[in-house]
Amino acid sequence: MRHRKHSNQLGVKKEHREALLANLSTALITHGKIKTTLKKAKALRPFVEKVITLAKKGSLHNRRLAIARVRDAGAVHGLFEEKVEQFRDRNGGYTRIYKLGTRRGDAAEMALIELIDAEDEGYGKKTKPKSKAKKRAKAAVEETAVAEEAAVAEETAAATEEEPVAEEESLAAEEALAAEATDEVEEETKADASEDVEAAEEGEEEKKG
Repeated sequence: MRHRKHSNQLGVKKEHREALLANLSTALITHGKIKTTLKKAKALRPFVEKVITLAKKGSLHNRRLAIARVRDAGAVHGLFEEKVEQFRDRNGGYTRIYKLGTRRGDAAEMALIELIDAEDEGYGKKTKPKSKAKKRAKAAVEETAVAEEAAVAEETAAATEEEPVAEEESLAAEEALAAEATDEVEEETKADASEDVEAAEEGEEEKKG
């Protein structure tokens, strides 16, 4: 069964298609870029990228496989010896296709396919512009966060200012209680001393009498 094995047939037989792709790949390897129809460019891309993968391996067996597919020893030799260095740091994606619009006469879709240079960094990811509503919502959230942080900072500052006052009041209360306790002890001591003196005087009077 041929399930999931569809490829660009290009409306020709197998032999014709292989010869066509071999000629296109030879021109692409030799010149670096070619102009053809979009269908042929899409069919050429996997064909030539597999040949470039063989060139990256670089063995004699892979060179013979590439010559069997491309059918041009000079183009294969140039690919294996010179142009393969620009693909060393790439893991696939060796070609790029540009659409050029339709062709006058038959209105066929045209395209430009080229080999990607070693220094080409590709296209950066496009960032979608944010809507005004999202920007306003984000700004409102940031403002509320700033206001909450300011309120927390004010509460913390007020608490730190109140703590020394409370400590001073508690120290003053403790000192007052200690002073009262010492006064009571002194009064009790004086009362005991006066009682002892009176008892001693009464004892002396009894002895004299």
